[in-house]
Order: sequence, then C-alpha cells, then structure tokens
Amino acid sequence: MKYQSIEFLTTKELAELLRIKERRVYDLAASGEVPCSRATGKLLFPRKAIDQWLVENGSGFSALRRKERPNVIVGSHDPLLEWALRESRSGLASLFDSSEDGVDRFTEGDALGTGMHIYGAKGKVWNEHVVADGVEMRRAVLVEWAWRERGFIVESGNPHGISEFSDLAKKRVSARQPGAGTSLLFEQLAEENEFPLKTCKFTAEQRSELDSVLQVAEGKADVAFGLKSFADQLHLDFIPVIKERYDLLVCRKGWFDVPFQTLMEFTSTEPFALKAKELGGYDISGQWQVRYNGE
Repeated sequence: MKYQSIEFLTTKELAELLRIKERRVYDLAASGEVPCSRATGKLLFPRKAIDQWLVENGSGFSALRRKERPNVIVGSHDPLLEWALRESRSGLASLFDSSEDGVDRFTEGDALGTGMHIYGAKGKVWNEHVVADGVEMRRAVLVEWAWRERGFIVESGNPHGISEFSDLAKKRVSARQPGAGTSLLFEQLAEENEFPLKTCKFTAEQRSELDSVLQVAEGKADVAFGLKSFADQLHLDFIPVIKERYDLLVCRKGWFDVPFQTLMEFTSTEPFALKAKELGGYDISGQWQVRYNGE
C-alpha cells in the first residue's frame, strides 16, 4: 500500500488513507478517537497503531460509524432520480450539487447515498475507480441507475453547424462548475479529441444541468454539453457524443431500510418506466446491477 512503509503519517496522509477531509482528522485527534503523537509539535499518527486501530474497529472508522446518516441522496443531479424520489414518497430528500461534492459528503457520513457519473478514462470503467478504496467505501455498494445519452445541445436547426469538438472553437460554451461530472467528462473528452479548450468562449459557470441548457434556449450560449432529456424538454437540437453510466453509491445499512427499499420498489412500476421513456435518452435495462460491493 502507498503508506505501508511509513512509520508516522501526517494529517494529510491519514486523510488520504481514510478518504476523509483533513479537518475531520483534526476532530478525531482532538477527541482521542484516533491514536496520535504531538511530540514534534505537530500531529503525527504512528502507522502500526493506526493499522491496529482499523482492525479493532472492524471497518475502521468508529466515529463515522456512530454517526447516523440522514435520509438524503446527494451528488450529481439526475432528472429521473429526482422525480422518483418525489413520486415514490420514500421519505428520501435530495441535495444535488456535483459528483465530487457527493463523494465528499458521503465519506463524511452526511448522506445515505450519492449519485455520480465520473468517467474512467484510459480503459477504466465508470465510477468504480472512484470508490474502489477508502474506509467508508468498505461499507457501501455501487449500483447502476441508468445509462444516459449526453452530447452537444444547440438551438433548433443547429445554426452554428456543430457536430464534433473541433466545431466548438470560438463558440460560446455553457460552463459547469469544477467538480461536476459533466465538467470532468467534457475536459477529458476534449483532451482525447485533441481539442484545446482555450479556443472556446465559456460563459459563467452554471451549477445545474438545466441552467446550463437554459443558456442555449435563452440565446446566452451557442452550445451546452448536456443530457438528451433536457434537449427534448426544451425543444432544442441534440448531437450525441457519448453514453454515460450514472450510478448510486449507497450505505449498505441504509440499503435495507424502508426509505431506500421504497424507492427501489417504485422503480419496478409502470409509471416509472413510462417516465424514463418520456424523458428520453435513458436506458434503465440494467438498473440496480451491482457494480462494486465493499468488503
């Protein structure tokens, strides 16, 4: 392992090992939850003691395990998921911001589950490379929600003739915030297509898929990199670029509780299937297939 040969871990190194934020490590040290030393005037964590602490606490992170996760789904926004959470009357709330924000909130114990569509470039699969390690991920399961069509969304009639990345040069491109799965994917695909993003005229950052697409509908941008479902909803043209997998990372304990089971049962109903078809650009044939199961 990366830190196996190190005798003492720094705060940053322990945070990386446990997949938590540094401020959480300071909290654990202050409360005496984690073995540490202040002999040098700064916090150091004996590697052997940390290993023993992890063994004694089972999956490792006792302070987070005692923290009751709220019935909230966070992460990247998905219109079908948002609709299902509401219509199923599951009692699950939502707080959608971005894929990376969702992973952070989940590892901090601040959500029951998180949605993501993080591209695994160079042969890696969707999302699994993000959750394949870390203490909190050992008590989680990653399941498929849906495959979604994503591409260039432009005005009706495609007046700028956009069909590939090279056509985006000097065009007004609707920007998303850093950490959003859409933003990460757009940057990676641009690199794979050897397209220099500096040639684009990016708009102000938009914090949601819908706001980004609305910029095109309102004439504030020439193109948005968005979901087919939003293009259909706003009667805009859609040029397909990629099919992406949107997954849900869920706490294994919460998986068996009534709220999440209620959501799962709702997805097997006819109204749910009809909604997926109505939104457009969805393939739910592999829904709930397990993609990663923590040990």
